[in-house]
Amino acid sequence: MLTLTSVEAQNRFGQLLDSAQREPVAITRRGRPAAYIISSQEMDELLEARRARGQHQARQHRQWADACADGWNAVQTQWGSFADEHSTL
Repeated sequence: MLTLTSVEAQNRFGQLLDSAQREPVAITRRGRPAAYIISSQEMDELLEARRARGQHQARQHRQWADACADGWNAVQTQWGSFADEHSTL
């Protein structure tokens, strides 16, 4: 991965864009990474991976919620509704 200071990146912006088509470019400020320049294709791949990860997490959350609801429904079926026996209405 190519690494440039922010000043170098400003002075060589055209070369920076060309380099980013081949590999990610790290931009540093005061010796620490400040940003990365990547190609539009790599950005599309990252966004797709993020979307897929989000869908996977949503599926896992739905499965967990369904398992909790099934467990509670089983308790309610076996023991009845707590609210029915202890309601003050």
